[in-house]
Amino acid sequence: MQENNYLGTERLGTLLRKFAVPCICSLIISCLYNIVDQIFVGNGVGYLGNAATGVIFPITVIGWGASLLFGDGAAAALSVSLGRNNTEDIHKTVGNAVLGSFLSGIVIIAICYILGDRLLMTIGATEANLTLARDYGYIVFAMMPFALVQNTLASIIRADGSPKYAMGAMIVGALLNIVGDPLAIFVLDMGIKGAAYATIVGQFVSFLICAAYLTRSKTFKFSLKSLVPDGSQLKRISSLGVSSFLTQFSIVVITIVNNVLLVSYGAKSIYGADIPLAAFVVIMKLFQIVLNIAIGIAAGAQPIAGYNYGAENYQRVRELLKLIIKWTAIVCIVCTVLFEAVPGIFIRMFGADSELYTQFAILCMRIYLSLIVFTCLQKVCAIFLQSIGHAKAAAPLSILRDALLVVFSLILPIALGVTGIFWAAPLADLIAIVITTGVMVRLWKQLKQQEKGETEESVLYPSKEGVIVTISREHGSGGKRIGQLVAEKLGVHCYYKEMVALAAKESGLSKEFISGINSNENAVMKELYLSTNAVQRAVSAQDKAIRLIADKGSCVIVGRAADYVLRKYKNVIRVFIYAPEEYKINKVMEIYGDTKEQGKQNVRRSDSARSAYYKSISGRSWGSPHDYELCIDSSIGSEAAADVILSYIKNISASEK
Repeated sequence: MQENNYLGTERLGTLLRKFAVPCICSLIISCLYNIVDQIFVGNGVGYLGNAATGVIFPITVIGWGASLLFGDGAAAALSVSLGRNNTEDIHKTVGNAVLGSFLSGIVIIAICYILGDRLLMTIGATEANLTLARDYGYIVFAMMPFALVQNTLASIIRADGSPKYAMGAMIVGALLNIVGDPLAIFVLDMGIKGAAYATIVGQFVSFLICAAYLTRSKTFKFSLKSLVPDGSQLKRISSLGVSSFLTQFSIVVITIVNNVLLVSYGAKSIYGADIPLAAFVVIMKLFQIVLNIAIGIAAGAQPIAGYNYGAENYQRVRELLKLIIKWTAIVCIVCTVLFEAVPGIFIRMFGADSELYTQFAILCMRIYLSLIVFTCLQKVCAIFLQSIGHAKAAAPLSILRDALLVVFSLILPIALGVTGIFWAAPLADLIAIVITTGVMVRLWKQLKQQEKGETEESVLYPSKEGVIVTISREHGSGGKRIGQLVAEKLGVHCYYKEMVALAAKESGLSKEFISGINSNENAVMKELYLSTNAVQRAVSAQDKAIRLIADKGSCVIVGRAADYVLRKYKNVIRVFIYAPEEYKINKVMEIYGDTKEQGKQNVRRSDSARSAYYKSISGRSWGSPHDYELCIDSSIGSEAAADVILSYIKNISASEK
């Protein structure tokens, strides 16, 4: 736990530069392929070429999302496995992620080729740009399996401790694309097909570099056996990566909705169907660059914010938040001034072969990007909330602006025509930032109050040699009290809340967040919630805390799947406490003052959440009698249940002698 202490002592500005710059570079590099294509296609083919690549964009994002589903999922699984010192199956995780990503690419190819022009017309192609979209898309689709595997491997390589290698592979591919685009389009006169060929050459070389890493990986040994399909591995990877996939899927929804609306309303205007579509594609590329810089700042700040929040250094958390907001605002204000003052420079950079197109693009760029500072600040605040474990506030804020954008994109064009689609962005930005400001003001006040309050110390108590008793229990069964009684009679400590405090300092997440990850409040969409990066980070830190406690010697540990975490430890007695439903309901009514109906609901929700949590981290069924030395019905009384456990311990000790 001491290795990250510099996060709590080093100057915040220095730390932010150190962590944010690589994040920004990675994000910018990742979007260079499409942006470079856009620039050279716009200048070599014209605005119809840009419109055509805009039609293909949602399909490539779906592919990108599939690669993150398996890549980020495998990276999270790898990190958790390393945290638990459970490395024997990592090669299977990697192999199944590669296999899943490759097969996803095959599926995308099949769908795109089978549906052909019908698919392209559905997502925004017009009679004027259909041929160009087909020429570009059919070439790009062919590389989809390898492009997806490359992106999946990049996530895995970063998690394996080689982020510079992953970045190097991406840079080489991007440079080949940058050089290949003008060569293929202008020198070889291949038009939009040349841009597609330059893209897939860069992607394939990046794939080869990433694939070569499998022979020199740090934490796993890859072989052909790693590629054997494993349903449990694929399910685990997918559950951990689903949040990343949904993020990309939301981009697809927004893009397709806008494409269809732009073509529909554009056809009714003097601009036609293709000019609005082409202008939107170019504006989104500029938007993407600025947003990636802001996200890079916030992502770079995540480990700093998380560590200091977990260490209860709330003053540094507030100072860091001010620093993030300051630099995000500076970058966005500079970009906004440039976009509003000299928009023509940016539009012409992507090609401008029509005066009507240029006029429309400049007008809509000024509208769409006018409040980009609010867009970026809102996204940055959502990421910051996630980094300190406030997932319940972060999740809705992260999609708030996008949801508003879709709604206003559908409504405003009815009155304003095609330009109404672009006015939807600043309106969505304005409402989203007002709501976000309210949330952040409350957080700021909370941090100030916590800063003044006393902090709890996480304590590891000295112990002696002997048994470690883990208590798993149903809600209302009195398992915690039974654990305390056993600890008292053994003369050792009973750990419950201390695990949360230790895990908070290890992960940089709040104690409240860690305490609630398997509570009944999270019963809705349990698998999706438990797959998020913040929860996985909390679980890994919690596992480490449990092992630190066990390493001290004899003790009693209540909850937190300690029986599974300590499965390789000797002298562990695993106990499961259960009780009849009526007994549990009455206990809950007695302790919490619930009505009978409320007690029944709380028992069922809590047990369901605990079961989902246990299944998520172990792959096993919670409460299965085969996984415990003792299963005790606590309706016999807490004292009697504790005596059963003590009697078992004495018998075990006697038999060993």
